[in-house]
Amino acid sequence: MKMGAQGALALGFCGLATGSGRNASGIAPTPHAPSPNRAVHPAAVAAVKGNNLDSMTRDAIEAIGGMGSVVNKGDTVFIKPNFVTFPWARTNRCFHIGECTKPEIIMAAAEECLKAGAGKVVIGDGSQMPTYDWKYSYTLDGSTNMVEQAARLNGRYDGKISLACLEVDYPCDYAIPSRTAHDKLYVSNIYAIADKVISIPVAKTHRWSQLSLGMKNFVGALSIQKYGAFLKNSYWDRGSKIDHSSVSAISQAFLDVVAAKRPDLTIIDFSIGLEGNGPSTGAGGKTVDVKNRLGSWLVLASRDVLAADTVAARAMSHQVPKIKQLTMGYDMGLGQIDELSIEIIGERLADIQMDWAPAVLANSYA
Repeated sequence: MKMGAQGALALGFCGLATGSGRNASGIAPTPHAPSPNRAVHPAAVAAVKGNNLDSMTRDAIEAIGGMGSVVNKGDTVFIKPNFVTFPWARTNRCFHIGECTKPEIIMAAAEECLKAGAGKVVIGDGSQMPTYDWKYSYTLDGSTNMVEQAARLNGRYDGKISLACLEVDYPCDYAIPSRTAHDKLYVSNIYAIADKVISIPVAKTHRWSQLSLGMKNFVGALSIQKYGAFLKNSYWDRGSKIDHSSVSAISQAFLDVVAAKRPDLTIIDFSIGLEGNGPSTGAGGKTVDVKNRLGSWLVLASRDVLAADTVAARAMSHQVPKIKQLTMGYDMGLGQIDELSIEIIGERLADIQMDWAPAVLANSYA
Protein backbone atom coordinates (compact mmCIF):
# COMPACT_ATOMS: atom_id res chain seq x y z
CA MET A 1 0.00 0.00 0.00
CA LYS A 2 2.77 2.44 0.90
CA MET A 3 4.62 1.69 -2.33
CA GLY A 4 1.41 2.31 -4.28
CA ALA A 5 1.01 5.72 -2.70
CA GLN A 6 4.58 6.72 -3.45
CA GLY A 7 4.23 5.54 -7.02
CA ALA A 8 1.10 7.59 -7.50
CA LEU A 9 2.81 10.65 -6.08
CA ALA A 10 5.76 10.16 -8.38
CA LEU A 11 3.45 9.98 -11.38
CA GLY A 12 1.53 13.08 -10.32
CA PHE A 13 -1.61 10.97 -9.80
CA CYS A 14 -2.02 10.66 -13.55
CA GLY A 15 -3.15 7.03 -13.40
CA LEU A 16 -6.66 5.78 -14.08
CA ALA A 17 -9.46 5.15 -11.61
CA THR A 18 -9.94 1.56 -12.67
CA GLY A 19 -6.37 0.91 -13.77
CA SER A 20 -7.58 0.37 -17.33
CA GLY A 21 -9.16 3.63 -18.48
CA ARG A 22 -12.55 1.93 -18.58
CA ASN A 23 -15.31 1.66 -16.03
CA ALA A 24 -16.55 -1.51 -14.36
CA SER A 25 -18.68 -2.31 -17.42
CA GLY A 26 -15.67 -2.03 -19.74
CA ILE A 27 -16.92 1.19 -21.32
CA ALA A 28 -14.61 4.17 -21.61
CA PRO A 29 -16.03 6.89 -19.30
CA THR A 30 -17.14 10.28 -20.53
CA PRO A 31 -15.49 13.00 -18.42
CA HIS A 32 -17.62 15.81 -17.04
CA ALA A 33 -16.84 18.96 -19.01
CA PRO A 34 -14.96 21.49 -16.87
CA SER A 35 -16.15 25.05 -16.45
CA PRO A 36 -14.45 27.46 -18.88
CA ASN A 37 -11.11 28.94 -17.83
CA ARG A 38 -10.77 26.77 -14.72
CA ALA A 39 -7.81 24.49 -14.05
CA VAL A 40 -8.54 20.82 -13.43
CA HIS A 41 -6.15 18.91 -11.18
CA PRO A 42 -5.77 15.15 -10.82
CA ALA A 43 -6.48 13.49 -7.46
CA ALA A 44 -5.78 10.31 -5.52
CA VAL A 45 -8.19 8.29 -3.39
CA ALA A 46 -7.06 5.39 -1.19
CA ALA A 47 -9.46 2.44 -0.95
CA VAL A 48 -8.70 -0.07 1.82
CA LYS A 49 -10.77 -3.18 2.50
CA GLY A 50 -10.61 -5.21 5.70
CA ASN A 51 -12.21 -6.04 9.02
CA ASN A 52 -10.28 -3.80 11.44
CA LEU A 53 -11.42 -0.18 11.12
CA ASP A 54 -8.52 1.17 13.16
CA SER A 55 -5.79 -0.35 11.00
CA MET A 56 -7.75 0.25 7.77
CA THR A 57 -7.98 3.96 8.57
CA ARG A 58 -4.26 4.24 9.27
CA ASP A 59 -3.43 2.30 6.09
CA ALA A 60 -5.66 4.57 4.01
CA ILE A 61 -4.02 7.71 5.44
CA GLU A 62 -0.55 6.27 4.82
CA ALA A 63 -1.49 5.38 1.24
CA ILE A 64 -2.04 9.04 0.34
CA GLY A 65 1.17 10.26 1.95
CA GLY A 66 0.56 9.93 5.68
CA MET A 67 -0.89 12.42 8.14
CA GLY A 68 2.41 14.28 8.11
CA SER A 69 1.54 15.46 4.61
CA VAL A 70 -1.64 17.03 6.01
CA VAL A 71 -0.88 18.22 9.54
CA ASN A 72 2.03 20.43 10.61
CA LYS A 73 3.56 20.63 14.08
CA GLY A 74 1.42 22.76 16.38
CA ASP A 75 -1.67 22.78 14.12
CA THR A 76 -5.18 22.94 15.52
CA VAL A 77 -7.15 20.26 13.67
CA PHE A 78 -10.94 20.07 13.44
CA ILE A 79 -12.28 16.56 12.85
CA LYS A 80 -15.92 16.56 11.75
CA PRO A 81 -17.71 13.18 12.00
CA ASN A 82 -21.36 12.64 11.05
CA PHE A 83 -23.09 12.26 14.42
CA VAL A 84 -26.59 13.11 13.21
CA THR A 85 -28.46 10.93 15.75
CA PHE A 86 -25.73 10.63 18.38
CA PRO A 87 -27.68 12.54 21.08
CA TRP A 88 -29.78 9.37 21.44
CA ALA A 89 -26.87 6.91 21.29
CA ARG A 90 -27.70 5.48 24.72
CA THR A 91 -30.72 3.72 23.23
CA ASN A 92 -30.70 3.97 19.43
CA ARG A 93 -27.54 1.98 18.52
CA CYS A 94 -26.73 4.72 16.00
CA PHE A 95 -23.34 3.22 15.09
CA HIS A 96 -24.64 -0.31 14.56
CA ILE A 97 -27.52 0.79 12.30
CA GLY A 98 -25.33 2.97 10.08
CA GLU A 99 -26.43 6.45 11.06
CA CYS A 100 -23.15 7.70 12.58
CA THR A 101 -19.41 7.53 11.85
CA LYS A 102 -17.66 4.78 13.79
CA PRO A 103 -15.52 5.85 16.78
CA GLU A 104 -12.74 3.45 15.70
CA ILE A 105 -12.15 5.48 12.53
CA ILE A 106 -12.38 8.87 14.24
CA MET A 107 -9.92 8.01 17.00
CA ALA A 108 -7.43 6.39 14.61
CA ALA A 109 -7.39 9.59 12.57
CA ALA A 110 -7.09 11.70 15.73
CA GLU A 111 -4.08 9.73 16.92
CA GLU A 112 -2.43 10.07 13.54
CA CYS A 113 -2.86 13.85 13.88
CA LEU A 114 -1.11 13.78 17.26
CA LYS A 115 1.68 11.62 15.85
CA ALA A 116 2.17 14.25 13.15
CA GLY A 117 2.60 16.91 15.83
CA ALA A 118 -0.84 18.53 16.05
CA GLY A 119 -1.10 20.80 19.06
CA LYS A 120 -4.85 20.41 19.42
CA VAL A 121 -7.42 18.09 17.85
CA VAL A 122 -11.07 19.10 18.20
CA ILE A 123 -13.55 16.34 17.39
CA GLY A 124 -17.03 17.78 17.13
CA ASP A 125 -20.42 18.00 15.46
CA GLY A 126 -23.52 20.12 15.76
CA SER A 127 -25.85 17.11 15.55
CA GLN A 128 -29.54 17.58 16.36
CA MET A 129 -29.17 18.89 19.91
CA PRO A 130 -26.98 21.66 21.35
CA THR A 131 -25.33 19.23 23.78
CA TYR A 132 -24.93 15.47 24.06
CA ASP A 133 -23.04 12.95 26.20
CA TRP A 134 -19.82 11.65 24.66
CA LYS A 135 -19.65 8.68 27.03
CA TYR A 136 -22.05 6.83 24.72
CA SER A 137 -19.60 6.94 21.81
CA TYR A 138 -18.80 3.23 22.13
CA THR A 139 -16.85 1.26 19.57
CA LEU A 140 -18.77 -1.44 17.71
CA ASP A 141 -17.48 -4.13 20.07
CA GLY A 142 -18.47 -2.06 23.11
CA SER A 143 -15.02 -2.35 24.67
CA THR A 144 -14.24 1.37 24.92
CA ASN A 145 -15.54 4.80 24.01
CA MET A 146 -14.16 8.07 22.69
CA VAL A 147 -13.94 9.63 26.16
CA GLU A 148 -11.65 6.84 27.34
CA GLN A 149 -9.60 6.91 24.16
CA ALA A 150 -9.19 10.69 24.22
CA ALA A 151 -7.93 10.45 27.82
CA ARG A 152 -5.50 7.69 26.85
CA LEU A 153 -4.10 9.65 23.92
CA ASN A 154 -3.90 12.89 25.91
CA GLY A 155 -1.68 11.09 28.39
CA ARG A 156 0.58 9.80 25.64
CA TYR A 157 1.14 12.81 23.36
CA ASP A 158 2.00 16.48 23.85
CA GLY A 159 -0.96 17.51 21.70
CA LYS A 160 -4.45 17.22 23.19
CA ILE A 161 -7.81 15.94 21.96
CA SER A 162 -11.09 17.55 22.96
CA LEU A 163 -14.62 16.33 22.26
CA ALA A 164 -16.89 19.22 21.36
CA CYS A 165 -20.61 19.91 21.05
CA LEU A 166 -20.13 22.62 18.45
CA GLU A 167 -23.25 24.63 19.21
CA VAL A 168 -22.02 25.29 22.75
CA ASP A 169 -18.27 24.76 22.72
CA TYR A 170 -17.61 26.58 19.43
CA PRO A 171 -20.71 28.74 18.83
CA CYS A 172 -21.89 29.38 15.30
CA ASP A 173 -21.03 33.06 15.03
CA TYR A 174 -18.54 32.84 12.16
CA ALA A 175 -19.98 34.18 8.89
CA ILE A 176 -19.00 32.81 5.50
CA PRO A 177 -20.11 34.05 2.06
CA SER A 178 -22.91 32.06 0.44
CA ARG A 179 -24.50 31.73 -2.98
CA THR A 180 -27.81 30.92 -1.31
CA ALA A 181 -30.55 33.47 -0.65
CA HIS A 182 -28.99 33.99 2.81
CA ASP A 183 -25.94 35.69 1.19
CA LYS A 184 -23.91 34.56 4.19
CA LEU A 185 -24.12 31.54 6.45
CA TYR A 186 -23.15 31.23 10.11
CA VAL A 187 -21.01 28.25 11.00
CA SER A 188 -19.18 27.06 14.10
CA ASN A 189 -16.29 29.35 14.93
CA ILE A 190 -13.98 26.34 14.88
CA TYR A 191 -13.68 27.38 11.24
CA ALA A 192 -11.93 30.56 12.32
CA ILE A 193 -9.66 28.67 14.70
CA ALA A 194 -8.70 25.46 12.89
CA ASP A 195 -5.55 25.24 10.81
CA LYS A 196 -6.71 21.97 9.24
CA VAL A 197 -10.14 20.38 8.70
CA ILE A 198 -10.84 16.66 8.36
CA SER A 199 -14.23 15.33 7.27
CA ILE A 200 -15.12 11.78 8.39
CA PRO A 201 -18.65 10.89 7.24
CA VAL A 202 -20.40 7.54 7.10
CA ALA A 203 -21.65 6.47 3.67
CA LYS A 204 -25.36 7.23 3.30
CA THR A 205 -27.94 8.14 0.70
CA HIS A 206 -30.15 11.13 1.50
CA ARG A 207 -33.74 11.94 0.58
CA TRP A 208 -33.03 15.68 0.15
CA SER A 209 -29.48 15.77 -1.25
CA GLN A 210 -29.11 12.32 -2.89
CA LEU A 211 -25.92 11.48 -0.98
CA SER A 212 -24.55 12.27 2.47
CA LEU A 213 -20.75 12.04 2.30
CA GLY A 214 -17.71 14.27 2.89
CA MET A 215 -19.26 17.53 1.70
CA LYS A 216 -22.81 17.08 2.99
CA ASN A 217 -21.23 16.32 6.38
CA PHE A 218 -20.70 20.05 6.92
CA VAL A 219 -24.38 20.83 7.37
CA GLY A 220 -23.57 19.79 10.93
CA ALA A 221 -21.39 22.89 11.32
CA LEU A 222 -24.24 25.32 10.54
CA SER A 223 -26.04 27.18 13.31
CA ILE A 224 -29.05 25.34 14.77
CA GLN A 225 -30.38 28.57 16.25
CA LYS A 226 -30.45 30.37 12.90
CA TYR A 227 -31.31 27.54 10.51
CA GLY A 228 -32.99 24.86 12.61
CA ALA A 229 -36.41 24.36 14.18
CA PHE A 230 -37.23 22.81 17.55
CA LEU A 231 -39.88 20.16 16.96
CA LYS A 232 -42.35 18.43 19.30
CA ASN A 233 -40.61 20.00 22.31
CA SER A 234 -38.08 17.24 21.80
CA TYR A 235 -35.34 17.81 19.23
CA TRP A 236 -33.91 20.21 16.67
CA ASP A 237 -34.41 19.70 12.96
CA ARG A 238 -31.01 21.00 11.91
CA GLY A 239 -30.95 23.12 8.78
CA SER A 240 -34.70 23.08 8.20
CA LYS A 241 -34.65 26.81 7.39
CA ILE A 242 -32.11 26.24 4.63
CA ASP A 243 -33.88 25.97 1.27
CA HIS A 244 -34.73 22.28 0.69
CA SER A 245 -36.99 22.86 -2.31
CA SER A 246 -34.51 21.23 -4.66
CA VAL A 247 -31.37 19.13 -4.53
CA SER A 248 -29.45 22.08 -5.94
CA ALA A 249 -30.73 24.45 -3.26
CA ILE A 250 -29.73 22.35 -0.26
CA SER A 251 -26.47 21.33 -1.92
CA GLN A 252 -25.46 24.95 -2.43
CA ALA A 253 -25.52 25.57 1.33
CA PHE A 254 -23.06 22.85 2.29
CA LEU A 255 -20.94 23.45 -0.80
CA ASP A 256 -20.53 27.03 0.39
CA VAL A 257 -19.26 25.74 3.74
CA VAL A 258 -16.77 23.49 1.93
CA ALA A 259 -15.66 26.38 -0.28
CA ALA A 260 -15.10 28.64 2.75
CA LYS A 261 -12.55 26.24 4.25
CA ARG A 262 -11.68 23.30 2.06
CA PRO A 263 -11.24 20.02 3.98
CA ASP A 264 -7.61 18.99 4.06
CA LEU A 265 -8.51 15.30 4.35
CA THR A 266 -11.65 13.25 3.87
CA ILE A 267 -12.10 9.73 5.24
CA ILE A 268 -15.31 7.88 4.35
CA ASP A 269 -16.66 5.12 6.58
CA PHE A 270 -17.98 2.24 4.47
CA SER A 271 -18.47 -0.23 7.32
CA ILE A 272 -22.14 0.08 8.23
CA GLY A 273 -24.08 2.80 6.42
CA LEU A 274 -27.54 3.59 5.07
CA GLU A 275 -29.20 3.15 1.70
CA GLY A 276 -32.55 4.44 0.49
CA ASN A 277 -34.18 7.38 2.23
CA GLY A 278 -31.49 8.41 4.71
CA PRO A 279 -30.02 10.18 6.60
CA SER A 280 -31.53 8.06 9.38
CA THR A 281 -33.58 4.92 9.75
CA GLY A 282 -36.38 7.13 11.07
CA ALA A 283 -36.41 8.95 7.73
CA GLY A 284 -36.66 5.63 5.88
CA GLY A 285 -33.02 4.65 5.45
CA LYS A 286 -32.08 0.96 5.48
CA THR A 287 -28.98 -0.36 7.22
CA VAL A 288 -26.19 -1.66 4.97
CA ASP A 289 -23.41 -3.78 6.44
CA VAL A 290 -20.81 -3.54 3.69
CA LYS A 291 -19.35 -6.91 4.71
CA ASN A 292 -22.50 -8.48 3.33
CA ARG A 293 -21.86 -6.91 -0.08
CA LEU A 294 -18.09 -6.79 -0.48
CA GLY A 295 -17.06 -9.51 1.95
CA SER A 296 -15.27 -6.90 4.08
CA TRP A 297 -15.57 -3.30 5.16
CA LEU A 298 -14.14 -0.38 3.18
CA VAL A 299 -12.45 2.91 4.07
CA LEU A 300 -11.76 5.66 1.52
CA ALA A 301 -9.35 8.55 2.07
CA SER A 302 -8.31 11.53 -0.04
CA ARG A 303 -6.87 15.03 0.18
CA ASP A 304 -9.56 15.97 -2.38
CA VAL A 305 -13.02 15.95 -0.78
CA LEU A 306 -14.83 15.95 -4.11
CA ALA A 307 -12.76 13.04 -5.43
CA ALA A 308 -13.45 11.09 -2.24
CA ASP A 309 -17.20 11.67 -2.57
CA THR A 310 -17.07 10.82 -6.26
CA VAL A 311 -15.34 7.47 -5.72
CA ALA A 312 -17.83 6.78 -2.92
CA ALA A 313 -20.71 7.52 -5.29
CA ARG A 314 -19.27 5.15 -7.88
CA ALA A 315 -18.75 2.50 -5.19
CA MET A 316 -22.47 2.91 -4.41
CA SER A 317 -23.22 2.38 -8.14
CA HIS A 318 -24.55 5.93 -8.57
CA GLN A 319 -24.05 7.81 -11.83
CA VAL A 320 -21.81 10.78 -11.06
CA PRO A 321 -23.25 13.14 -13.74
CA LYS A 322 -26.67 12.75 -12.07
CA ILE A 323 -25.47 13.69 -8.57
CA LYS A 324 -26.02 17.44 -8.22
CA GLN A 325 -23.62 18.08 -5.35
CA LEU A 326 -20.79 16.47 -7.31
CA THR A 327 -21.31 18.36 -10.56
CA MET A 328 -21.99 21.61 -8.71
CA GLY A 329 -18.88 21.16 -6.57
CA TYR A 330 -16.82 20.51 -9.69
CA ASP A 331 -18.13 23.64 -11.36
CA MET A 332 -17.21 25.58 -8.19
CA GLY A 333 -13.66 24.25 -8.43
CA LEU A 334 -13.86 22.24 -5.21
CA GLY A 335 -12.11 19.17 -6.57
CA GLN A 336 -12.07 16.41 -9.14
CA ILE A 337 -14.85 14.15 -10.46
CA ASP A 338 -13.45 12.98 -13.81
CA GLU A 339 -12.89 9.25 -13.67
CA LEU A 340 -9.74 9.43 -15.80
CA SER A 341 -8.20 11.98 -13.42
CA ILE A 342 -8.77 10.11 -10.16
CA GLU A 343 -6.21 7.48 -9.16
CA ILE A 344 -7.63 4.83 -6.83
CA ILE A 345 -4.85 3.38 -4.68
CA GLY A 346 -5.16 -0.07 -3.14
CA GLU A 347 -8.28 -1.46 -4.83
CA ARG A 348 -9.78 -1.41 -8.29
CA LEU A 349 -13.09 0.39 -8.70
CA ALA A 350 -14.69 -2.83 -9.92
CA ASP A 351 -13.75 -4.52 -6.63
CA ILE A 352 -15.42 -1.94 -4.41
CA GLN A 353 -18.63 -1.36 -6.37
CA MET A 354 -21.80 -2.72 -4.81
CA ASP A 355 -25.56 -2.42 -5.00
CA TRP A 356 -26.75 0.56 -2.95
CA ALA A 357 -30.37 1.66 -3.21
CA PRO A 358 -30.73 5.37 -4.08
CA ALA A 359 -32.96 7.73 -2.16
CA VAL A 360 -36.42 8.56 -3.44
CA LEU A 361 -36.23 12.33 -3.42
CA ALA A 362 -38.62 14.32 -1.25
CA ASN A 363 -37.87 17.48 -3.25
CA SER A 364 -37.17 18.57 -6.82
CA TYR A 365 -34.07 17.27 -8.58
CA ALA A 366 -33.46 20.64 -10.24
